[in-house]
Amino acid sequence: MEVLKKWHLAVETKDASILDEILADEVVFHSPVVWTPQVGKEITKMYLSAAMYVIGGEDFQYVKEIVSKNQACLEFTTKIGDTIINGVDIITINKENKIIEFKVMIRPLKGMMAVKDKMFELMRKMSS
Repeated sequence: MEVLKKWHLAVETKDASILDEILADEVVFHSPVVWTPQVGKEITKMYLSAAMYVIGGEDFQYVKEIVSKNQACLEFTTKIGDTIINGVDIITINKENKIIEFKVMIRPLKGMMAVKDKMFELMRKMSS
């Protein structure tokens, strides 16, 4: 899938402008720590851009990719401090080859809390 190639490029280069090409306007983002779905391209881009820096460091790597029709599940590992984090990005793509749903799940709880703290800190800085 071309959109997945572009997603991987965005993650590798931390080039958030690529997200403008691959996110649908009505994309829905499901955060592992925010209860309600976040709807829309701008808010999704904000979360994914922040995640590129928080969990997309030098230890980040995708270790498994499962693709079926218009969906993909990308398993990743990373590290924050001394906490090893394992997670998945579940991506749904529409007929226009744009991401319409992006869901992130993270384990263990200690890892999710580390991600939450770093994400909120970075997003606070981004909004001010």
